[in-house]
Amino acid sequence: MGGVSPNKSAASCAECLAWGVLPGSCCRACYTFRGLHERGECSACQRVVPVNKGYCRLCWLQALHDAKTAGHTHVSEPFLHGLRHQQLFFARMHRDFYRLPGRQRLGKRGHRAAAAPPATTAPCQPATGWVQLRLPFDSGRDFSRFDRRRHADLSNPTLLRARQSARTLAASRGWSRWVAKDVDRALVILLSSHTGDDKIRFTELAPALRHHGLTIERTIDVLDLVDLFHDDKSPAFDTWLDRKLDALTPGIRGDVEAWLRALRDGGPRTRARNPETAWSYLNHIRPLLLGWSDRHGHLREVTRQHILDATDTLHGSRRHITLSVLRSLFRHCKKTGTIFRDPTTRIRPSRVEPTAILPLQADDIREAINAATTPAHRVAVVLATVHAARSKDILTLRLDDIDLGNRRLGIAGRIRPLDDLTHHVILEWLDERRTRWPHTANPHLLINRLTALEAGPVSRVWVTRAFWGLTATLERLHADRQLEEALIHGPDPLHLTAVFGIHENTAVRYAQAARQILDTAAEQHNPGSP
Repeated sequence: MGGVSPNKSAASCAECLAWGVLPGSCCRACYTFRGLHERGECSACQRVVPVNKGYCRLCWLQALHDAKTAGHTHVSEPFLHGLRHQQLFFARMHRDFYRLPGRQRLGKRGHRAAAAPPATTAPCQPATGWVQLRLPFDSGRDFSRFDRRRHADLSNPTLLRARQSARTLAASRGWSRWVAKDVDRALVILLSSHTGDDKIRFTELAPALRHHGLTIERTIDVLDLVDLFHDDKSPAFDTWLDRKLDALTPGIRGDVEAWLRALRDGGPRTRARNPETAWSYLNHIRPLLLGWSDRHGHLREVTRQHILDATDTLHGSRRHITLSVLRSLFRHCKKTGTIFRDPTTRIRPSRVEPTAILPLQADDIREAINAATTPAHRVAVVLATVHAARSKDILTLRLDDIDLGNRRLGIAGRIRPLDDLTHHVILEWLDERRTRWPHTANPHLLINRLTALEAGPVSRVWVTRAFWGLTATLERLHADRQLEEALIHGPDPLHLTAVFGIHENTAVRYAQAARQILDTAAEQHNPGSP
């Protein structure tokens, strides 16, 4: 092979995909082709490789093969434009073919065979013999049988680039050496035989990494950083939508699915909503849609009387929300032209009085405090109880928002004094945080074993799960603190807005609730007063 080690194993050329013992990442012909032409996107195979007149070397060889099969001596544009498949070959096959016994040599000392007479039919006929066609499906790659001793190629350029990016990412995010080692093993499995710029798909890497017990999320972070990852798993929203709409008739299902996707994605004149909004909307009206599917084949058959019959049994906020969701659905159908008339027109939902805000009992608060068994949950309880922090504010609280030296705390953009209790629980949590994750680079105050390797906040479920089923949840503790402020300092909405930074309407609501409680207490204290 001229300078190639006899002990070197065979591989595939990174550019023409030829199989053989190669001197490097590509064969000698592609190495010469690379020095003569610039990289670009091939017009036929769409790969980004060195191209000549818009086509890579592999496509030129395939077009030459098709031209000779059709009786032509050179490649013309119709053969290049008509490429729909590739015939793979061994390295040096095109050069060594003419050295076989019985073949005439080509080159300066040889002579070319006489050109075959042109075909009398169409000047550029496609190949009529046997050709290697594309597979009608994408079989994907199987990394589960990887053996490091036999298959690892630590000199692969793509692998070297990814391992360097992994070291940089590990240093910036404070990965432990065990996580960094797992990611390195995963990259060796996925990229040892990688050629070109092909993306590694989630459905290919997930089974292999699970089989070897390696981390999937951190490996995806590295592959995404070097632009080698393609997320082909089904979105959770689509899976949920198929499951929820499976029992509906096709006519109703199509309209409901289009409406829910418009809610999530938005439109020319509508803003995109949170996916949780679509989930909540469908859960409210799904029983009605299932009942209508038993009797109707399309939403255009639903009348005003059907809407009234379905909502007459509902009361209060449930009736209000159901009518609002139905109005949103039928307005979308009317806008898209799938129904003739909107049956919800002039059906006004009844006004719902806001729920009365009542103070929590001491036993309820004590039960929530006892449920906070970890330093992180104790921080959450204190922030909600003392500083009226919402669960979202607790999740997004960063280390920069806490000034222990000056005893100041920033919550939701407002600076508050740091009391002794809050100072104590935060110090307790910071000690545990430093002990468990000493090298983490996550800037948020609350982290767990997953987010310690990332830069994002913990999930709402992780913070609130300890208080599920209790009367005093984090949101109730937050509301109770604001109500307590109104009871102690008087039902003044301006004071509540200045202290907690809440909206004026919310402040008025808490002030009214406090005034009602104070008036009731005064009446009970003086029952004989007019």
